[in-house]
Amino acid sequence: MHLFSIALLGLLWANQALGAAVFAHFILGNAWNYTVAEWKEDMTLAQEAHIDAFALDVGYGDSTTATQAALAFEAANNVSFKLFFSFDYDGGTGAWPQADIIDYLKEYGSNPAHYKYNGKPFVSTFEGPDYASDWKTIKSETNCFFVPDWSSLGAEGAYKAGGGGIVDGLFSWGAWPSGPNDMTNSTDLTYLDLDIPYMMPASPWFYTNLAEYSKNWLWRGDSLWHDRWEMIWDLKPEWVEIITWNDYGESHYIGPIREDALSLMEEGGAPINYIENMPHDGWRELLPFAIDTYVNGNATLINEGVVTWYRPNPSEACGTGGTTGNTVSEGQILYPPGEVAQNKIFYSAMLETPANVSVTVGGKSLGATWVREAVDGVGLYHGAVEYGSATGKVVVTVTRDGETVASIAGESLNATCTDDVSNWNAWVGSNTTSTTKKENTRRDTTLPVKSKHAHTHLHRGHNHFH
Repeated sequence: MHLFSIALLGLLWANQALGAAVFAHFILGNAWNYTVAEWKEDMTLAQEAHIDAFALDVGYGDSTTATQAALAFEAANNVSFKLFFSFDYDGGTGAWPQADIIDYLKEYGSNPAHYKYNGKPFVSTFEGPDYASDWKTIKSETNCFFVPDWSSLGAEGAYKAGGGGIVDGLFSWGAWPSGPNDMTNSTDLTYLDLDIPYMMPASPWFYTNLAEYSKNWLWRGDSLWHDRWEMIWDLKPEWVEIITWNDYGESHYIGPIREDALSLMEEGGAPINYIENMPHDGWRELLPFAIDTYVNGNATLINEGVVTWYRPNPSEACGTGGTTGNTVSEGQILYPPGEVAQNKIFYSAMLETPANVSVTVGGKSLGATWVREAVDGVGLYHGAVEYGSATGKVVVTVTRDGETVASIAGESLNATCTDDVSNWNAWVGSNTTSTTKKENTRRDTTLPVKSKHAHTHLHRGHNHFH
């Protein structure tokens, strides 16, 4: 590589570090009874994962918004965490009036806990492009930095909404692949082609079955959590937003399961409780390394460990519950869910040197191997292994030189389902140990991804409850 190229690459990484940040989408309506202590607990967990801020999704007309926003900012100031608003135009009782948005931004925009970019209070939306012209007034009144999600219009349409010149950057909700395909970056590239700041979405999963919201479909998760961070490292967007911290109804929560959240299953008309005993906390274990690699171009491995996730029911074991792969609400071709969500056990490891992986179900070895390995030894490893119709206790173990590095005795695969309905949510487990703190200075920390081409599709609508 020429010296000029090396210098340019270093400059690009330096510039990226100035603006790069990772946020987690947080449904404020799902924290309707939080105390300051619970806010601080969630914020501390987010800080441990190297997340910079919560994007507070607020629906208009929610009677708890004002109270919980105040508690959230109080907690954030106590623990030195950041917040910003994502005004939800599809949730709540209707679209946000511009005067109410102005009031919130004037009240909190100067708060030390409010996330700022270029000295301006950062603000986003969930949809709402029909009200694009409102933001001319809102921006002039609040001096905010505006990065909406207007994915329903596509990248170019969102950029030109309201006559153009309104957005300072754009956020895409296109975090999942369509049908029986792995994720690609094709949608992201349409935003990056605009040459404005881009907030790239990252999500580990999607499954919802709530009759009260007329929602019952899944999109492929599978290896998505690992694949997506590789794409983020390659594309280096200005920001990343994780979808989500606590949207339990769509199964892409990475935060802790709050006991009160389980009421959504009954209130939303779910045929089974697909949240209970289905933790996702293990996905956060991968974030410090993944986020530091994105922000800085390098990361220090503090812990070695392994994370595993899988569905507890083989596809053919029980009834589908009427769940489809894809959804007609997005104009998509429908697939049987078992064609989209694979009968596999997925695992990622953080390792300082190469190691071996094994997976057993009911004591029987499945012959697991790595699909992708860290290029220079230290970094993230990932793999998956078919389990077909096998049932029994799942054990994932990483060994090196005959010694166990980390091991997980996870939930059993079970062909007996509650009310004969498959749970298409993921069970996630993890196990970590301290390391000698090795640093990986490579951007391309894993071998190249090989995946099928697939367009991503946006999703409209959240599950708010209280």
